[in-house]
Amino acid sequence: MALCCIVFAIVNIVFELTDHFADGPYAEYVSAIAVMNWLVVGLKAMGAAVALLSVSHRPRLPPAVLGVLLWGAFAMLGVYAVGSVVQAVGMASGLVGTPDQIDLAGVGYVLFFLLLAAGYGVLAISYSRRFGLRKGVAVLGVLGAPVVLGVILLAVPMLLAALGLMPMP
Repeated sequence: MALCCIVFAIVNIVFELTDHFADGPYAEYVSAIAVMNWLVVGLKAMGAAVALLSVSHRPRLPPAVLGVLLWGAFAMLGVYAVGSVVQAVGMASGLVGTPDQIDLAGVGYVLFFLLLAAGYGVLAISYSRRFGLRKGVAVLGVLGAPVVLGVILLAVPMLLAALGLMPMP
């Protein structure tokens, strides 16, 4: 899981180092995309650290804290992946967009997130069993995940728009 997070973070870093979005249809969003890319790099680095800490023989965080982070990562990735599947079903059915907007890269992206969610689910279950964590730890992580996802996908873009880094919708 840590390796997946690091490799996936490198993609965002490459986007930034090569000015990938400076030209083309997203050029007017380049400043906002840069902020989001670096935010995501930080989250992916944190995800890698959480994965590594969960299998460490000497955890550096209290078990309950790391448990919340693992369950939160699982739920956040799961919610994001399921949302992407729902979006794809909407596109395939013509309710939102068109079926021709679904391509192999998009399907691979969704499958990758489903794999990440499953991986963090395995880590969360294993860690919780190993340390005998209470169910409340999992509940707190799972309930916090949609809040974090909402901040990333809704609040940050709204803030970027308010700061003039992104055009208003």
